[in-house]
Amino acid sequence: MIQNVEYVLEGGPAGVLLIHGLTGTPNEMRTLAKGLHGAGFTVSGVQLAGHCGSKEDLLATTWQDWYASVEAAADKLRERVDHLFVGGLSMGAVLALKLAAEQGDRIAGVGVYGPTFRYDGWSIPLYARRLNFLLTWFKRFKLFQDRCFDEQPPYGLKNERLRARVAASMMSGDSTEAGLASNPWPALAEMVLLAREVRKDLPRVTSPCLILHAAEDDIADVSNAQLVADKVRGPVSFSLLHDSYHLITIDQERQQVIERSVAFFQDILAGGAPAGDDMRPVSAGVST
Repeated sequence: MIQNVEYVLEGGPAGVLLIHGLTGTPNEMRTLAKGLHGAGFTVSGVQLAGHCGSKEDLLATTWQDWYASVEAAADKLRERVDHLFVGGLSMGAVLALKLAAEQGDRIAGVGVYGPTFRYDGWSIPLYARRLNFLLTWFKRFKLFQDRCFDEQPPYGLKNERLRARVAASMMSGDSTEAGLASNPWPALAEMVLLAREVRKDLPRVTSPCLILHAAEDDIADVSNAQLVADKVRGPVSFSLLHDSYHLITIDQERQQVIERSVAFFQDILAGGAPAGDDMRPVSAGVST
């Protein structure tokens, strides 16, 4: 049974919608949510359709259902605030970019944390990387639909103490705490379809984007983040983190993620240039 673990932290007139990743949970965004809330933002942690339940619950949904969750949460948060930012981790970053592409200047800025268009980090086996393009065909012809990729160490975490805690939570069967312990192939196929859709739409993103990615990301290679930086048309701040793995919102540099996000969003609200190590102006964006 799916449990509702969404949250809203009431703050000021600027809001941030935070989106978790595939098979994940709003908890992976909670530390960032608390940091943003402490800086005065109203924060909503959305729960994607089919998540925080069983594998069967997830398999009953599509990427369109996940995006519908994001749209509904954005509409709800917009009723409370004057300015809406959106941020996502992993596949959540891809969904955040889709919202920015669809809603244009209604999105004040985007936090792009460890964006994942492909599972191609250093911990992903070669055979799994090669399967990526076959997953959609398997789903179309209903082949291997009971298969899963089991989560493997280091589980996106460089912090060993936190890694052990997350692994124990996943193996306990409580998907509300740390998500599912495996990625079903049909769900991964849906993510591939989502990634294809958003990749085409990246030039439509004109909102300022803060892109943070682990230099040693075990799940998604840095090229995923570079793709965003190269294709979006809004101002970009792109920085690599050197003491974290994939789950940068909870790993060793989580405080740095909070501080950079707060500074970036606050600078936008103040009407100045967003803070960042590697800023690219709108004029340098890739044209359609």
